[in-house]
Amino acid sequence: MTNNNNLICDLETGVCGVSEDDEMQVIDFSQKRKSIDVYYVTDPICSHCWALEPVLRRFVEQYGHYVNFHTIMGGLLEKWAGFADVSNGISSPSDVAGHWREVGEHSRMPIDGTVWLENPIQSSYPPSRVFKIIQKQNGEIANVFLRRAREAVFVFNQNIAENSVLIGIVNNLGLDGEKIVKEAELPIGQQLLTEDFALASQLGVRGFPTIIMLNEENKGVKIVGSRTLDSYTSGLKQALNLDELKPKQQPALFSLLEKEKLLFSKEIEVMYDIEQKDINRFVESELSTIAYDTKEILGETYFINR
Repeated sequence: MTNNNNLICDLETGVCGVSEDDEMQVIDFSQKRKSIDVYYVTDPICSHCWALEPVLRRFVEQYGHYVNFHTIMGGLLEKWAGFADVSNGISSPSDVAGHWREVGEHSRMPIDGTVWLENPIQSSYPPSRVFKIIQKQNGEIANVFLRRAREAVFVFNQNIAENSVLIGIVNNLGLDGEKIVKEAELPIGQQLLTEDFALASQLGVRGFPTIIMLNEENKGVKIVGSRTLDSYTSGLKQALNLDELKPKQQPALFSLLEKEKLLFSKEIEVMYDIEQKDINRFVESELSTIAYDTKEILGETYFINR
């Protein structure tokens, strides 16, 4: 499943890895299913997956009642040994930094990228295995781990392939970080990861992010790359064979921030259809009853629940 060319992330297609001709394709598998299943194939160091966070969160918050959501690890980077892609300007980890910064500037989900210069990530498998170990116990906490890992690597420049960093992230979730990271290094960690790779391959996934929606007849859509909310709602309508969807109301910002702990301006803008210029006034009015901090990094504002 692994292909280091996946580190080439295209701004036009919104794909890390192999782009496909169509951003949305009709697909048909043979086995029957009882409900709509959504498979989100991703990786902890996929920059376009980080860029997708604002849209994906809104999709799940407003349309999650229509689906069973499954997060699948895709295996973006196994190792650097023997890899060179001179034609794309990637011959060493340091070449990834510029790609990451470009995605961050384009998406306004901040990405530092200097981790590739100062303490290069050698593989995305360690955080992926930790995700799988947590997921087998609690899928919701696993998704929180994935978010915290992405904050650590993209924004705060931490090498999430290192055990010390992973242990710290897991400990902050209220779990035993040392125990879970050790378990992830056992054969069970790689076994769970390999099962995800097999499923992603079966679903025909070649680049990240890819979202697959399958209905009861095992027909649906495959949406490749970081897309707009309309792309995902249109895909859901097609998978459900509905003309209209009934979205849930967006959660109040104070409850969303209490749950998420940290939100970037772009995430709030997308969730509530707010212009960037209006963000501070909106946040002040919505968060008047809770304690929060406003900070800035890489030119982007973010908000933290105290």
